[in-house]
Amino acid sequence: MTPIIKTQNLTFFYPETDGEPALNQIDLEIAPGSFVVILGHNGSGKSTLAKQFNAVLLPSGGKVYVFGMDTSNEDLVIQIRRTVGMVFQNPDNQIVANVVEDDVAFAPENLGVPPEEIRRRVDEALKQVGMSEFALHAPHLLSGGQKQRVAIAGVIAMQPDCIVLDEPTAMLDPSGRREVVETVKTLCREKGITVVLITHHMDEAIDADRLIVMSGGKIIADGKPAKIFSQVEALKSQGLAVPETTQLLWELNQQGMNLPLEALSVEECAQVIAACLR
Repeated sequence: MTPIIKTQNLTFFYPETDGEPALNQIDLEIAPGSFVVILGHNGSGKSTLAKQFNAVLLPSGGKVYVFGMDTSNEDLVIQIRRTVGMVFQNPDNQIVANVVEDDVAFAPENLGVPPEEIRRRVDEALKQVGMSEFALHAPHLLSGGQKQRVAIAGVIAMQPDCIVLDEPTAMLDPSGRREVVETVKTLCREKGITVVLITHHMDEAIDADRLIVMSGGKIIADGKPAKIFSQVEALKSQGLAVPETTQLLWELNQQGMNLPLEALSVEECAQVIAACLR
């Protein structure tokens, strides 16, 4: 299967840095239809990597391909951005209209989509993110989580194969964070859209198909979330935490218990502790 996103020896320098690469020889493939979380502390390179996926930033060295299209080819930029949509941290920076449905229609209109098709796409996109009842509302009156869902709907209306979300929950309260994460999981699981979620919230990675951990512009871990999070000491050495469930199990093991660290959800964590106590 052809990867939807592929990087080869990807390197990137910001002009203002003193010779230190923000991305250092990244080799990565992302499969269509997968839910991938990229995790790392501030300055790890995760957001810089996200912006490479739809040519917001271009490589200083190496290559990035989207379904085989070279992102450095100017003639392919529009098609690349139709294939990979971006959702950024602050939804207010992506909302451009005074009515929700007009905002969702903005991108398809600029792509020259016929009006009747725009209507269909807007209705479907709002339905997919659970915002149909707010179609005629003013975006500035919505909650942070609702605004972010409108921003996601605007990207969905472009009908991308992949959505990259660059720390979309960083400015949201816990309720808003849950809304957004559940929305993107549903898009992946039910609609087959590839989702790449950039975050520093450990709990948002629990249900991912794949977890990529970055530090210092490099990938330092790549695999199933349960496997990666079980490496508690290695993650802590990089200044990274683990989900609260993993932390609890790890601390109990320090006290002499022998619990599997792969139990990530609250339910799984409770079950393994209960089984041990029995």
